[in-house]
Amino acid sequence: MSVILTVTAKGQVTLRKDVLKHLGIGPGDQLEVDLLPAGRMQARAKPGMPIASIFGTLKAPTGRAMTIAEINEAAAAGWSGEP
Repeated sequence: MSVILTVTAKGQVTLRKDVLKHLGIGPGDQLEVDLLPAGRMQARAKPGMPIASIFGTLKAPTGRAMTIAEINEAAAAGWSGEP
């Protein structure tokens, strides 16, 4: 399948939704481009980390997640200058 894209005056190319879907990429993901001889290139998706990968990274040192009340207390203490 061949797709024709237009280069803007700024040298930018917008990938159409069908191209992004085919590559399996979305906002925040990257394309890796290899420059080949004779003015050709090869592009492949280089997906970023899924948002779910950060879940649990802010756990308390005890290993359990903080409650909303604990978060509010910590924030209040921080704003008041308490250690």
